[in-house]
Amino acid sequence: MRLTPGFRFALPFAAALTLGSCGLDESPADFRFLNLEPETIDPGRVGGQAGGRIVANLFEGLTVRAPGDLHPAPGIAESWEISADGRRWTFHLRPSTWSDGRPLLAEDFRWSWTRLLAPQTASKSAQLLFGVRGARAFNAGRAPAESLGLYAPDPQTFVVELDRPLPYFADLCASPPLCPTPRQAIERAGEHWTRPRDFVGNGPFVLEDWRLNQRMRLRRNPRYWNAAVIALECVDVVPGDFANANFNRYESGLLDWVDAGGVPPSLVAELTRRPDWHAGPFLATYFVRCNLRHPPLDDPHVRRALLHALDARAITEHVTRAGQLPATGLVPPGLPGYRGLTRFLYDPDFARTELAAAGFPGGEGFPPLTLLINTSEWHRQIAEVLQQQWRRELGIDIRLRNQEWKVFTANVGRGDYDLARGSWIGDYLDPNTFLEIFASDSGNNRTGFASDVYDSLLDLAAHTLDPSRRADILRRCEEIVVHEEAVILPIYVYSVTNLFDDTRWQGLEPDLLNSIDLRRVRPREAIR
Repeated sequence: MRLTPGFRFALPFAAALTLGSCGLDESPADFRFLNLEPETIDPGRVGGQAGGRIVANLFEGLTVRAPGDLHPAPGIAESWEISADGRRWTFHLRPSTWSDGRPLLAEDFRWSWTRLLAPQTASKSAQLLFGVRGARAFNAGRAPAESLGLYAPDPQTFVVELDRPLPYFADLCASPPLCPTPRQAIERAGEHWTRPRDFVGNGPFVLEDWRLNQRMRLRRNPRYWNAAVIALECVDVVPGDFANANFNRYESGLLDWVDAGGVPPSLVAELTRRPDWHAGPFLATYFVRCNLRHPPLDDPHVRRALLHALDARAITEHVTRAGQLPATGLVPPGLPGYRGLTRFLYDPDFARTELAAAGFPGGEGFPPLTLLINTSEWHRQIAEVLQQQWRRELGIDIRLRNQEWKVFTANVGRGDYDLARGSWIGDYLDPNTFLEIFASDSGNNRTGFASDVYDSLLDLAAHTLDPSRRADILRRCEEIVVHEEAVILPIYVYSVTNLFDDTRWQGLEPDLLNSIDLRRVRPREAIR
């Protein structure tokens, strides 16, 4: 048992302490961190932070995010040039190999990005490449792959032609879905290529073992082009839905790093005073999705009633209590050159007027609806407060339903819900990363919302070079999705809430995306 900073807690989840030093009866890992069980570690299909964190350490894209401000730095591309009109990007790849020893070539990126966009892949992240010439038409099945602006003129040169300038494109290239995927492994093993025995990657680590709901074990990749800088030999990724159990693992030395999933709500006030508490801004918003396909949520009056009966400030002050800000919109504050929505949304009188306009005065005749959440003490407590607020302000009863993470994400993806807890973490440092998810053709929409006006505004913003004018157009998009259509019900802007001992570890400093970059993580004694 390690000595933890400050005082210690004993929580009633002792079963979590029987897992052994790394969760199983094997040699301990050098470093162990908490993470939700990912749906997939296939870059072409990954969506969300759980899988993205793992993909970012098993693969490497053209660019990577530098420590601190996360500016794009050279990754597999050691340099690049941009044409005068901003539409042609030429990446020069450094010599590197896949973990199976095969050379990593420009054709691997061309094939991987084409696969990401292919309609049969059905990737939720395809929209990240919609700025590529011909991408939308190809993704919709209206054009062949040959029409895409992706070229590999020689083994070390990858050329991308965009249909419009994207000032954030270098940053976008660091996103996990844009990492290359191994054609040789996929063609050999098919959908099973991400199993440990079939896995091939190009990042700092490879997948050695994956035991569902127990742990993933990552092993240092000796063929990674910059393997000499990697201090960790073996890393365990440990899943867990219950904050108390996860916190006990951390306190007992079974985990070296936990995020909010290891922070019990009842202990926040005490934990914020400890030296191993690390907090900061987080480019992420917590919200509730509305399924517009399910009556009465197909009526915007109903959705606006739910939105304005929701007191987000009460949730951040009395439930989360760790620096989260009540959300006034979808886009978090702090993005350069963008001032989003600022009006506080809680207005119960207006909410009751909207519900009456929908034909349910005082909640009379309102049909039963269910709010779907995934397993977490945090989500349960927030959902219970929402349930109470809607009952108090609108006279309606919303049932709560809890599901394990993978089941939850599958049901939300299929649209099998009424209301569902949701969140979005920015893929890059631009408001577009939040607003494009509600485009009609976005795989991350999952609400049934489709608007020609909204889509045309997004397209107009994409072709607007003046930053101030572009920001105005994107703000109009945000007004539509929040104020007018209430497609989502924003609750709060996340803050980073991590626990780790920085007297033992370097390279875990929080950033805007709350990422874990295992290339930088090392024990303090390794740098003395």
